[in-house]
Amino acid sequence: SIRADASMVTLSFPSPSLSFVESGTCSKSTHVSRVLFSGPHGESSEPSKILRDVHISERLMEDFTELARENTDKDLETCGTLAAFLERGVFYVTTLIIPKQESTANSCQAMNEVDVFSIQNERELYPVGWIHTHPSQGCFMSSVDLHTHYSYQVMVPEAFAIVVAPTDSSRSYGIFKLTDPGGMEVLRGCSETGFHPHKEPEDGKPVYEQCSNVYKNSNLRFEIFDLR
Repeated sequence: SIRADASMVTLSFPSPSLSFVESGTCSKSTHVSRVLFSGPHGESSEPSKILRDVHISERLMEDFTELARENTDKDLETCGTLAAFLERGVFYVTTLIIPKQESTANSCQAMNEVDVFSIQNERELYPVGWIHTHPSQGCFMSSVDLHTHYSYQVMVPEAFAIVVAPTDSSRSYGIFKLTDPGGMEVLRGCSETGFHPHKEPEDGKPVYEQCSNVYKNSNLRFEIFDLR
């Protein structure tokens, strides 16, 4: 990828043989696989509600990791928004937007979010999730992450959070969502800010879990807007 400023677009092409995703169309991939992980919160589970499938390119995650490397080397988090179009009941992630942001070793705050909304609206895309790094921490969702993600999942039930943790020896990234209704109810009723513990959901399930409806699709091309 080529680093772009706010007025430019970085087009990322996973392979010359892959087809670009135009609005409203998508060529079917012969290389689609479910994204699964092991470890804490990593066991796949059937969603409590029927969720639409989401397809994402693993290359997109790799390119984001590379764009975040400068921050990662400085022990600073980096975050981005994932946008998708919906066709025949399936979400296809085709756009990564990295907004202007303020970062610390364990937090990342997006700024000028109107620019993110503008890009999504122009392309008629859904905000189906977000991606961020844990430069020196493990692959998990912090309490602050959970509150950030709640704002996505309350809008789009299929919304997911990708945590990239390059120093985690057990897994370098995970794809998570709040359990529904348990985790969603906990976050809906929590008014605390900063890092804090959350109570366990009344249904006995964890607050968040590994997504079971997200698939790696090697046939997807995507674009990256780096607005930093």
